[in-house]
Amino acid sequence: MIGRLDHRVAIVTGAGQGIGEGIAKVFARAGARIVVATRTAANGQETVDAINAAGGEACLVQCDIGHRDQVDEVVARTVKTWGRLDIMVHNAAVYPMHTIEELTDDELELTLAVNLKAGFWLTRAAVPHMRKQGGGRLLFTSSVTGPTVAMPGTAHYAATKAGLNGFIRTAALEYARENITVNGVEPGYILTPAMQALGDAGEIEEMATMIPMGKLGDPEDIAHAMLFLASDEAAYITGQTLVVDGGSTLPESPVVLNAFYESRGFD
Repeated sequence: MIGRLDHRVAIVTGAGQGIGEGIAKVFARAGARIVVATRTAANGQETVDAINAAGGEACLVQCDIGHRDQVDEVVARTVKTWGRLDIMVHNAAVYPMHTIEELTDDELELTLAVNLKAGFWLTRAAVPHMRKQGGGRLLFTSSVTGPTVAMPGTAHYAATKAGLNGFIRTAALEYARENITVNGVEPGYILTPAMQALGDAGEIEEMATMIPMGKLGDPEDIAHAMLFLASDEAAYITGQTLVVDGGSTLPESPVVLNAFYESRGFD
C-alpha cells in the first residue's frame, strides 16, 4: 500500500498538539512506532494514549529541544526503546509575536534554538543511527512565512524558517549518497491551538476568506504531506519543500481574488 511505514520508528517533536500531533497520529496509522517528543508532558501523553488506544504504538519523551543535551537524550532513548531510528521529524517551534525593536535577546535566542538550532542537533544525533541501518528520512516543518511571505512581528520566526529551508537543501547534498533524504513541508494557515489563539472565530473566518480554497487547513493536511515524504514512494526526492497552503501564497491581491469569486457566486 502507498505510504506505509510498517516497522519504522519515528521521532516527532512538538507532537503534543497541532501539526505535530497530526503527524504523529497519521504516521502511527501508517504503521510507524512513534516517539512523541514534547515539552508539555500532559499534552504529549494525550497524543500517546490516543495512538495506543487506536491500535498503534507510541511512547512519550518529555524534553525541551531548545537544549542540545535534551535533544541527544531523545534520540538515545528512542534507540534504546525501539532499537532503531528511521524517521526524524522536527516540527516543534516557538514564535513570540514582537517587532524587531521589541524583541528581547532572550526571545530571539529561544526562537533560534527551538526552531533552527534544534534541527542541526537532531540531525547530528539521528544520522549515525540511520547510517548504520542504510538510510532514513529527515523531515522539517518549515513555513511559508519567511521563505515566501512576511508578517509584521515575526522577523525572528521567519528567519528561522528561511534558515531551515537552506539547511534542508545543504543537508540533502551531504547525505544523498547514504540514502538519507532531507525534505520539508511549508504550511500556510493551519487551524491549530496556536492559530486559534491569534483571533476569535470571526477573525479566523475572515482570515479564511483570503485563502483561495476558502478555509484554513487541518493538521492532517500537513501530516499527509509529511507521510508521503517519509514513505518509500518519495525515495528519490531530497532537498525539497512542499507548500501546503490552500493556495494562499498564489494571489497577487486577495482583494481582487475575492472580487473574482464573488462575481461567480462564491461566498
